[in-house]
Amino acid sequence: MALALPRLTLPCLQVAEAAAALTTVSRDDLAGLLDATHGDRAHGLDAVLEALADRALVWPADTGLLHMAAPLRNAWRSPLGLDAPLLRLVTGSNSEELGRILAKLDVKPAANRKETRLAALIEHHSDPARVAALVATAPAATRKLLERRAAQAPERAGFIVFGAPVDSAPGEQWALERGLLIRDHNRYGPSRMPAEVALALRGTDWHAPFTPLPPGVRSVPAAVPDTERETTAASMAFAAHAASVLGVCAAAPPARLKAGGVGTRELSRIGKAAQCDEIVVRLALEAASAAGLLARDGDRIAATADYDTWAGEEPADQLAVLLRAWWTLPLTPGESRDEDGKALPALAGTPARGDCLQARHGLFEAAAQLPAGEGAADPAELGVLLGWLRPLVDQLPQDSTPFATLVREAELLGALALGALSPIGAALLADDTEALTEACRRLLPAASASARFGSDLTAVVTGTPSTALVTLLDSVADRETAGAASVWRFSPVSVRRALDAGLTPDALTADLADVAVEPLPQPLTYLIHDAARGHGRVRVASAACVIHGQEPALLAELAAHRKLARLGLRQLAPTVLISRTPPDKTLAALRSAGYAPVAEKPDGAVRIERAQRHRAASPVPSPRPPGEGSRPRRTDGRTTDARAAVDLRALATRLKDAPPEVPEPDPYDGRPYDSDTEEIIAGYARNLSFTDIRQLAHAVDEGRAVTIEYVATSGTTTVRTLSRLELDAPYLHAWCHLRDDDRMFTLSRIHEVMPS
Repeated sequence: MALALPRLTLPCLQVAEAAAALTTVSRDDLAGLLDATHGDRAHGLDAVLEALADRALVWPADTGLLHMAAPLRNAWRSPLGLDAPLLRLVTGSNSEELGRILAKLDVKPAANRKETRLAALIEHHSDPARVAALVATAPAATRKLLERRAAQAPERAGFIVFGAPVDSAPGEQWALERGLLIRDHNRYGPSRMPAEVALALRGTDWHAPFTPLPPGVRSVPAAVPDTERETTAASMAFAAHAASVLGVCAAAPPARLKAGGVGTRELSRIGKAAQCDEIVVRLALEAASAAGLLARDGDRIAATADYDTWAGEEPADQLAVLLRAWWTLPLTPGESRDEDGKALPALAGTPARGDCLQARHGLFEAAAQLPAGEGAADPAELGVLLGWLRPLVDQLPQDSTPFATLVREAELLGALALGALSPIGAALLADDTEALTEACRRLLPAASASARFGSDLTAVVTGTPSTALVTLLDSVADRETAGAASVWRFSPVSVRRALDAGLTPDALTADLADVAVEPLPQPLTYLIHDAARGHGRVRVASAACVIHGQEPALLAELAAHRKLARLGLRQLAPTVLISRTPPDKTLAALRSAGYAPVAEKPDGAVRIERAQRHRAASPVPSPRPPGEGSRPRRTDGRTTDARAAVDLRALATRLKDAPPEVPEPDPYDGRPYDSDTEEIIAGYARNLSFTDIRQLAHAVDEGRAVTIEYVATSGTTTVRTLSRLELDAPYLHAWCHLRDDDRMFTLSRIHEVMPS
């Protein structure tokens, strides 16, 4: 059932909800309720009932009625905004109470048994005309109350104080006496309106919503050659950008936030280095992580050994790996904002969401429904159609149009082109790995191993450059653009970077000539040799200290002295030596070898060495006399015996009454856990005190509401009131009163618990 519901279309859910609202339902009852008695709506209802029967959710019986699977009926708390049927609401009433209601209605049952009276009451309230006539005779306050209650969803009982009187709304007593409203037989909680009464009061003109036809999508011609050209352009651009993004991560692994994931600052750095937008960076990172090309390494996200293999493959094979990973991702990589508009990190390890997969598959199914050779004039209309195909799928808060982020991802990957499903998208929808690889290889050209060098000191590579070409050009030039065509620019700084890496000007010129389509332009060769002439004219050496003097022979003797070899002396000039040993140790070694060096200050003056005298900072206190301080003193100045008197009888009683097994102690203060729930929460909620853990465990076990202080993945701290708590460690599922929706909370992010 959990797998079938998310795949149901909007009319299937509407018919199922209407069937769940009725006690006994036939095809004609549904047709009247949904206004589908003739025409296209009637044909649509028949098609929906057939689809539900194929899934064993709603099927016809020999009696002409429709049966519904129990889990499907329980999927709605208030189907069509209606409360439970009359039969369920009066189950706890006795025969006398039913008799009093029938007396007010002036209905005489065939017998005075409870079953007969109940059948007579249900027969009366199931007739809309009799209910409408009865309400017409009610006082004005009662009519107003009943009309309002029939139009709105039923109220749910909150916290009930047992024994406290229940306040009745004006005019409610008249309706309670005639069974138009039913209150629990214990007289607790609000009164409830039976579904039969609510439907009768809504009138014959009211119909449940039913949308049998999908929303229209305006189409335009999209020939196969045009679609393939658009697919090739988008796929080539994404493949090049993804290779650049992962190359940046491999060279400088991005740092992880303390709360987890890659923050916006690192995403901006990667996007700037790779010359692409943030959504492309997020898409590449999430797909690469799912494909095993990136992994957590301490406080950073680093490339794996599989990345090295992937980087050496052709662009088509690289793209196929990322596409397969994206197709099975249980999240939307482009989701960058939460419901409060706060930025979300990438690779945050958020819990898997099945509706993301359903949305992705539903989008491709929506595009596949378009006629062959046509595409959506506005791709946003595919998102509207997706809402009809998958109505239970949640949309992202950041989307201005339905599923705008998902549509944008499909276009960036080349799965959607010109509003139509591309060959790549068709292979993904068919879940055919071989067809996907074949489509990528057919549409994407092989990696370019050559570049065209211009006299303006640029290098242009059409298509996706090979890994070797990227490595060479990145070492000697700065990339300006990436995508269908990549551009690098040479400068004195970039050429000097290559020379610093150990390349010689001749070797660098030869490597560039090997990948050049035409001979290298003279401005580029002149730039390389000009940078080489000035390279290394000034050198920087590391040294712990410098030894200098006025006698070159003496300095040469020191450099050749075998006993001073451990100092690491190197002669820079006839009168200058550098040492890899600190000054104090160098001075001691020279003096030990029989020389008489002196130390210099930073300004060149001779440093005078004086023996330092060590003195205590403060005098040592005198020892205490023996026995002083061995016993604690009372407030009256008298000493007390440190050994407290022990009541042996009380100690024996405690030992006798102790349990045979000692409970596992609490890690905070050594006290034992009160329940398994408390122990489970304590294992994950590391930011909570023992009192907060016990309070949260009590709320879970007793079904109580509770207020928590919660830190989201974006670092935002909010205070939320939760109810209907369900523990699924390391997560807590609950109804969030702040968002008015079901939410999932990570126990380790709860920092405080307060009573609601």
